Amino acid sequence: MTGRAAASARRVIPDKVGILIGVLTIVAVLGMPFAVLRPNRIAAGTGLSVFAALPAVQGAALAALWIAGALWAMTASRPAWRLAAGCTWLATLAYAVGAAATHVVAPDDMLARVSPAAGAWLLLFAWAVLVADALARLAFGPWRRLVALVVAIAAISVPLASGWWDGLSVMREYAVRSDDFWREATRHVSLAGGSVAAALVAGVPLGIACARIAAVRTVAMPVLNIVQTIPSIAMYGLMMAPLGLLAAHVPLAAALGIRGIGVAPAVLALFLYSLLPIASSVVVGLEQVPPHVTEAARAMGMTRAQRLLRVDLVLALPVILSGVRIVLVQNIGLTAVAALIGGGGFGTFIFQGIGQSAADLVLLGAIPTIALALAAAVVFEAATSLAKGRAG
Repeated sequence: MTGRAAASARRVIPDKVGILIGVLTIVAVLGMPFAVLRPNRIAAGTGLSVFAALPAVQGAALAALWIAGALWAMTASRPAWRLAAGCTWLATLAYAVGAAATHVVAPDDMLARVSPAAGAWLLLFAWAVLVADALARLAFGPWRRLVALVVAIAAISVPLASGWWDGLSVMREYAVRSDDFWREATRHVSLAGGSVAAALVAGVPLGIACARIAAVRTVAMPVLNIVQTIPSIAMYGLMMAPLGLLAAHVPLAAALGIRGIGVAPAVLALFLYSLLPIASSVVVGLEQVPPHVTEAARAMGMTRAQRLLRVDLVLALPVILSGVRIVLVQNIGLTAVAALIGGGGFGTFIFQGIGQSAADLVLLGAIPTIALALAAAVVFEAATSLAKGRAG
């Protein structure tokens, strides 16, 4: 019996990440409001615990489940179990948030608003960390990461499509502005993706020139470094004056939509921000090509252009894709700031919400921006891993 007890004690090993997750979960459940009830969209709200935000039995059952899960997460266990547990707890959180909106607001009350409070956001953070930690320990390959992303998108789509979250204030903001939301979403993706595509067209040849010609590198890299240090708001402001003058003196430019405010200065600023990471990744990637590989290609009779296209750039592709991932995630965030100069995008809702003191309107712009950046990062990380396998 003593031996069995000792073996059991040895199996209960604390997990450092799990301890953090467990503490955050317990604090969120017992010490923070789970939901905020406001009489209207801009009025101050009242924080409600999970026991007040949900029917008594549901609130007690979920709180007990989450606290038990927090204690379990503090101990080491298999990554697959931790992944399953994290996904399960996130699903219960998604249910609880929607149920809270239905429980505390009468169906005929069109003014009252219910939002997730600090406790709900902290639970989301804690269990997202649990899932991310489990995925890191499982070391998913690129295809499994893409499948996990698709599954996550599908899981989020279920409560959205079913209307379970319709009672939340952020979804009420969306219901009023659904047409504007999708128009700005298209604008946001176009600005971020278009600027990165333009930077690839210019940055890859520039990076090749910097890697091959020392004089070009000496001049170009310091200039691009200076551009990178300019704050985004200042950069947008700097673009407004020359483009405004161009539109005033060149009718064709104005006819093409090039003006001091709007899309043109936003795209130009994002393009300039993208040049340094892309050009630098090309330089680093080409410098990492083993010299003996290049010599072997030369011995096979390949021309300089053939060696560049078929050997050097192929081997440098993982580094280049890593640079593109950094730039795309960066530009998705910077595009939100472009709303200040009429560029559109999700930043439109963020700054409208700030101006109106409407926190949920801010979330309507902030949450899709974060989700888009995370999805782009996962896709390009997978693409980088696939390119490494091909290059190897």
